[in-house]
Amino acid sequence: MTYSLCRAIFLSGWSYVYNMDDSQNSLSGSAMPYLTLAEVMRRRFGCRVQKLSVDAGFTCPNRDGTLGHTGCIFCAGEAFVPSYCRMAGSITRQIDEGIRFHQWRYRKATKYLAYFQSYSNTYAPLEVLKARYGEALAHPQVSGIVVGTRPDCVDDGKLDYLASLANEHYVAVEYGIESCYDKTLRLIRRGHDFACTERAIRATADRGLPVGGHLILGLPGESREEMLAEADILSSLPLDSLKLHQLQILRGTELERQWREDPASVPPPFTLEEYIDLVCEFLRRLRPTIAIERLAGEVPPRYQATPDRSWRRPSKESTRTLGGALLRNEDIPRLVVARLQASSAAMGSGSSSPKE
Repeated sequence: MTYSLCRAIFLSGWSYVYNMDDSQNSLSGSAMPYLTLAEVMRRRFGCRVQKLSVDAGFTCPNRDGTLGHTGCIFCAGEAFVPSYCRMAGSITRQIDEGIRFHQWRYRKATKYLAYFQSYSNTYAPLEVLKARYGEALAHPQVSGIVVGTRPDCVDDGKLDYLASLANEHYVAVEYGIESCYDKTLRLIRRGHDFACTERAIRATADRGLPVGGHLILGLPGESREEMLAEADILSSLPLDSLKLHQLQILRGTELERQWREDPASVPPPFTLEEYIDLVCEFLRRLRPTIAIERLAGEVPPRYQATPDRSWRRPSKESTRTLGGALLRNEDIPRLVVARLQASSAAMGSGSSSPKE
């Protein structure tokens, strides 16, 4: 499969939506004023597609002693792993359990992607990767794989292999970008610079593979304008999708230790209002063909070192914004959409699209 054809398969979702009749939203053809990955995948596969998290037993160079032993200062990988991954065992069994879980929760999903999520899922010899990806792709209900990893854990051989799998399956790579600034990457003990991230994204895109990224907003030392400028930086790269995360202090992390020793060393949490404003401005500056998969996320309370800082707790702000209900993950996109649409209406522009 050629570079242009493989990439076109992914991008055909947004290009079709982007050219919808102007009477509808200019990006999604729906009520969303920005492009969502869910819509891209729905156009690509013709139905709802559900990612199934898989823990394939990988580690990362920040934990096995190559770069460090404690991970990045914010990282508690187990906090983001669904319970069926921890309990199920083999990759095949995890997929079976994940399908059962999501069939109960999301009954409209008819196709599934195995999401290699935990830690760095290219951090192993190629033969190991072949066996683990192959087990997932052999499952009769799996249509493809999404591989989450670090930018410094890919090379030409691994990317070439992923590109070869894309001849028969949907294959995407998600990189933990975290920050676009070397000063921040050093502070969070990431172990590589942003040039490494740029190289990995470009090398992956050059092979026609869809490229996703994860970015954390609110990291120590970053100003609001620096965070917003990251939208411009990422827009210049061949990035296809993006997840945004607000900084959380998780139990057992180096960030928790730093916060307990010196609370002033860790930025105060965003208020809900501050975060919505920040995300709206970020989206206005982001290239509109980058599909948004997530605008925020929150781990279960048992993993939070500072649950009193959680948006999910009752507060005057959540009462005013949500009518007394506690915040859910799906409320963030709804609040962002409402803010963007209200801003557009106030400006009289008739469009709340991000920058062209």
